[in-house]
Amino acid sequence: MEFHHNQDLKEFNRIYRECDSLYHEIALKIGLSDSAFSILYTVYEMGDGCLQKDICTSNSISKQTISSSIRKLIREDYLFLKPGKGRDMHIFLTEKGKKLTAETIIPVVEMENRILESMTPEENRLFIELNRKYLVLLRENVKNLQPRRLKAADEEVST
Repeated sequence: MEFHHNQDLKEFNRIYRECDSLYHEIALKIGLSDSAFSILYTVYEMGDGCLQKDICTSNSISKQTISSSIRKLIREDYLFLKPGKGRDMHIFLTEKGKKLTAETIIPVVEMENRILESMTPEENRLFIELNRKYLVLLRENVKNLQPRRLKAADEEVST
């Protein structure tokens, strides 16, 4: 079977993976796991009182991963929970969490803002618009994918 791989797609995938890798590097440099970084970043961005489902949705990370990381951040006294409507638990930064966020997350947000400010308003608009369009088109096409069950021969090859 011959694969045709568009050069633009290769470059897009390379850029995506490199960007993802850089955020992993950022988390490591500031002494956080990727999920702890995402949680603290999102609580900072959304404000105290956000919900676990908000963090999951905002970061496209599984509920299990976020839940486990939230429990760890609570044990380390960076977060605490307050009950909300029904089973909702609102997430808040402790004083220690606010200090950690000020020392780690805010400098990253400031760096990201400086990067966007170094681009023209038109470049920013185009950057966001094209990324959003790609995401919308990808989401539409993913809906049309047919699930495939592995056959016995496929399972033997993958082991």
